[in-house]
Amino acid sequence: MSFQVIVFYLFSAWVIFSALMVITSKNSVKAALFLVLTFASASAIWLLLEAEFLALSLIVVYVGAVMVLLLFVVMMMDIDYAALRQGFVKKLPIAVLISLSFFALLYFFITHGEFSAENYAAPPPHDANYSNIKELGRVLYTDYFIAFETAAVILLVAIISAIALTFRGRKHRKAQVISKQLAANKRNRLKIVSMDPVVEVDEISDEEMNKTSATNESVGEEK
Repeated sequence: MSFQVIVFYLFSAWVIFSALMVITSKNSVKAALFLVLTFASASAIWLLLEAEFLALSLIVVYVGAVMVLLLFVVMMMDIDYAALRQGFVKKLPIAVLISLSFFALLYFFITHGEFSAENYAAPPPHDANYSNIKELGRVLYTDYFIAFETAAVILLVAIISAIALTFRGRKHRKAQVISKQLAANKRNRLKIVSMDPVVEVDEISDEEMNKTSATNESVGEEK
């Protein structure tokens, strides 16, 4: 048994163990962490198959972005674990039956028919200068260029549509409405109010008060 086979079985065992812990762990945060371990072990298997791009994508996208978001959501949610555990024993036989049926069907497709392992030979090993990312990019942008760009446009339209459907606008936000500006006239913009002049006592200085009193006294004396 070669070293590569030993590493493959080691990481495969980690994948199976961590996947079982994801579905059997009572704590949702621990289940999310075991899911991270599952992705990391699966990426190691991709590396053994010389699929470096898929391995790095699994680490960067799922472990680095999706799992961090999932952890934040799980930690912020108030999950009632008692309600989740209700009916577990009652539904366990049905879950076991569905799982066994799924694995039996998977084993049948792997060992028989068009998708059997006998119809797909193991890829030959490549030299040290081989780049999986370069070969994948060459195939995507030559043989599958139209399909690749079409998928990118569809995803872009889906993102824009989701934002347009869910965005309701910010409250108390000042925005420029061109139609209202063009419909404006002097009647709804200008209002002339006629007011009598009022002079408050506080606005008159002491010197003006003295001048006013002196003028009144002089007028009284002349009279």
